Amino acid sequence: MVKSEATRRCSGAVTVALLAVLAWHGPAAAGPAKVYVADEEDNTVSVVDATTFARLAAIPVGREPHNVQVSPDGRWAWVTVAGDPEFEGKEREVHPPTGRSKREHQAMADVGEVWVIETATDRVVEKIAVGKHPAHVVLSPDGRRAFVTNGGEGTVSVLDASTRRVIGTVPVGASPHGIRVSPDGREAYVANLKGGTVSVVDTETRAEVAKITVGQGPAQVGFAPDGRLAFVSLSGENAVAVIDPAARRMVRKVAVGRGPIQLYATPDGRLLFVANQGTKRAPDQTVSVIDLASLDVVKTLETGPGAHGVVVTADGRYAFVTNIYANTVSVVDVKDLKVVATAAVGRGPNGVSVTPEAAR
Repeated sequence: MVKSEATRRCSGAVTVALLAVLAWHGPAAAGPAKVYVADEEDNTVSVVDATTFARLAAIPVGREPHNVQVSPDGRWAWVTVAGDPEFEGKEREVHPPTGRSKREHQAMADVGEVWVIETATDRVVEKIAVGKHPAHVVLSPDGRRAFVTNGGEGTVSVLDASTRRVIGTVPVGASPHGIRVSPDGREAYVANLKGGTVSVVDTETRAEVAKITVGQGPAQVGFAPDGRLAFVSLSGENAVAVIDPAARRMVRKVAVGRGPIQLYATPDGRLLFVANQGTKRAPDQTVSVIDLASLDVVKTLETGPGAHGVVVTADGRYAFVTNIYANTVSVVDVKDLKVVATAAVGRGPNGVSVTPEAAR
């Protein structure tokens, strides 16, 4: 069939428009969904195919990568590290909150970093100095800000995600560890591991506006998707504290396994997965599943020794659990609440994150 001139022009316009869309969304719009795992004892980030569960790569990063978080658009994976071996005891460039560069003598122990990985290429593209002993990094729902807990100095670093510069530092409680941003993006909840509290940080003013007393060893926080409930794992009490964000108070505790660390709610708001690590001498190897309607544990899954990190895919199909003492990631079918696969990763797998549906 011979195409008319109008048809050819229309086809050309569609092609140009399609190319423009692809260029706008960038390279992350192609390829399979991927799981990123911080291998704390190997100084790498493992990349796992979210469909086949095969390990695709091990990306070298800085010392002791603790937590990893994929940006909402799926283009970047942010990783907290204790420092960069390249600069140990040497002069290095840092970026203070003013955005102006200066040179200082800093040992690795003095300042931690956040490294940024491009998910399309799995290459490190940025290294950003933050505070002492950074633990967790999380991004706001709109992807404009990144928040990093600095466990060694009781602060949260606030970064502009586009310029990748520190724009503020917020004092919080003792040994801040896990952090999550509320679904509406207005507040960040910070688990103060040695403070027994959760700090509430206003993300716009970049200030702590409340402290909620919760219990012993708060390690990580989480939210129900509608924002009506928040949660914090109490590693010293083998429990999860339930928080009413509107009232800013704890309303209940739910008993779980030994040494709970990370927790994550399913996108439909039905379930909360809680990874129970235990201790190195006496590991737990379970995930407690809490029904968010009744706030009861409805299932206990066996994964691997030292269940630590947990994330649920955007479609709610799978939960991925890092087993810190087994060097593996367990894949849980959320519908059937069964472990369906185990992926080998690096040593000491800690934090875990997955690219969103849009990045598939």
